Amino acid sequence: MHHPAEKPSTDRRSFLKNGATVGAAASVGMTLPGRAKAAAGANERLRIGFIGPGGRGFGAHVKTLCDLHKEGRKIDLVGVAEVYETQRDMVADYIKDKTGTDPGRYVDYNDMIAKENLDAVCIGTPDHWHHKQIIDSLAAGLNVYCEKPMTKTVEEAFNVENKWRASGKVMQVGVQSTSLPVWNEIRALLQDGKLGKVLGFQTEYFRNSNVGQWRYYKLVADMNPKKIDWQRWLGTNEDLAPEMPFDRAVYKQWRRFWPFGSGMFTDLFVHRTTSMLKATGLRIPGRVVGAGGIFMEYDGRDVPDVATVAADFNEGVQGLITATMCNQESRVNQLIRGHYGTFELGNGEGFDGFDFVPERRQVTSQGDSAKRTFENERISTEPVKNTTKAHFANFLDACEAGEPELCNNPPDLGAAAMAVVNLGAQSYRKGEVYFVDSENRDISTKDPGWAAKWEAKSKARELPNHIAGWKAGDFGSKLDEPEYMNLAGPWTDGKDPAGS
Repeated sequence: MHHPAEKPSTDRRSFLKNGATVGAAASVGMTLPGRAKAAAGANERLRIGFIGPGGRGFGAHVKTLCDLHKEGRKIDLVGVAEVYETQRDMVADYIKDKTGTDPGRYVDYNDMIAKENLDAVCIGTPDHWHHKQIIDSLAAGLNVYCEKPMTKTVEEAFNVENKWRASGKVMQVGVQSTSLPVWNEIRALLQDGKLGKVLGFQTEYFRNSNVGQWRYYKLVADMNPKKIDWQRWLGTNEDLAPEMPFDRAVYKQWRRFWPFGSGMFTDLFVHRTTSMLKATGLRIPGRVVGAGGIFMEYDGRDVPDVATVAADFNEGVQGLITATMCNQESRVNQLIRGHYGTFELGNGEGFDGFDFVPERRQVTSQGDSAKRTFENERISTEPVKNTTKAHFANFLDACEAGEPELCNNPPDLGAAAMAVVNLGAQSYRKGEVYFVDSENRDISTKDPGWAAKWEAKSKARELPNHIAGWKAGDFGSKLDEPEYMNLAGPWTDGKDPAGS
């Protein structure tokens, strides 16, 4: 069966077989087909247009790029496509004031693409529009910065990854914490065996609010059908959302409702999940289950206020993502566990370092104890004061170089994160466990024998699977065989297998 998306992609089968790329593109030197070096045929200065610059799109996309323009980056902000007239004028006026360029003002982003001779677009619309706007922009030969989550559904995410690979264009997904150097540093340590066999990661995104999550986005009388092209915002003509009457709460607080997003799963969990996938080199999960409920925020919302996703990977690693939107002072630690120790990162993304916490000396060592570290260790990393600014600067660097692999959060990583968090949301909604064939990207609720394959490895006394790039051989990956285990084994015809 195909993924329970509202609208399955028709060309998923054409997904390139190298889709499950190991490590972030920048970390593995991935080469993309059709890549054009440095701005061949592009403008001398990058001409950038904005699609749906609302809260995040204005506060982060527009304002950050205006700052980078002021600092001398060779960019011009030349177009604003926004369905809310008041917002459109405010954003355009801000750009004119800060940069001296009076950008073109549009309701339909396609008109902006057709008229403004763009090199890149920044997409800040609600999730249900991301897929179409990305595909249209890539087809027009544009580089793309798209706010997270990359798409609304997993099918759409796999399709975007496919189209991006074929396009050769630069694309950055807006999980700004992926521009922290710590994730590449951790991945190198994991591959070298610092923790021994990698077993799992744990992460979170806790919040609390006295009005209910996302209801703090204020409604104003100016938000009305005379100012907002409601049908275009819904995308009913494109079959992106069902017909419904205009509602200021739906327009401004859309993250609370399933037709437009998936609540904390795709708005918040995607942040931490993407970072953990980058740190471990993991990509497409093999098995995903989600849980939770609306346990307190009874304000008309669809999405839960308590949720957890458990994702199992074929590399023999489990990811746990958990949070509530009604409590934030008892957050769980972000960490990565291995047989020989743990990396503890604390909370948030303002890291100046992380802690290595070793397992006790008595744990299995297979004679490799001389290579082990038995003392707690603080490992320093370079903090990034403004991750959003760093993320946009990284995007501009990749655009100017014409090198998609320079991006810190390319679509292969974006699609993998969506597979984890969105299947978790679907599991919660439908009560199903989802299995993914990472080779052809088929998604099913039929168990392919997930538990049985691990049991078979145990019965065969096989070595464990490892994360991509593993360089440590059997280090931290084998069990000692106590001498008394020579007495084990089935008794056939009443005979002791040990010969006693």
